[in-house]
Amino acid sequence: MPTRQELLTRAKWMRANPTDAERRLWSMLRDKRMPVFKFKRQLIIAPYIADFVCLERRLIVEADGSQHADSTYDARRDAFLSAQGFNVLRFWNADILTNSGGVFDAIHAALSTPLPSAAMRLPPSPARGEGLNKVLYV
Repeated sequence: MPTRQELLTRAKWMRANPTDAERRLWSMLRDKRMPVFKFKRQLIIAPYIADFVCLERRLIVEADGSQHADSTYDARRDAFLSAQGFNVLRFWNADILTNSGGVFDAIHAALSTPLPSAAMRLPPSPARGEGLNKVLYV
């Protein structure tokens, strides 16, 4: 597991050396170009570094190259970030570069979807009798 200093060094390097897709994505997200939503780039959510994060909406946007196809590392990372209350959107670099409008619209739609309340994100409390008589319909 990387140290905090290693993560800071890596994040700083990543901000200074973005891929073409990250550069394009940042141009869409920076300076509140996404109405009223502020994004940060290369944000540390230990032990990971997220490409772009809107903390207010708990949304992470990732620009992925082919090395991310069927990645078990990414699946573990996404599960961890989801457990921290984040939604993760992943876009292929080629889509960002060739379909910027569609990517922008998908991000805007994710930002426009209301967040569940904190109570909805918590597991049911057996002490209060919650979740005991749940019926699942398949």
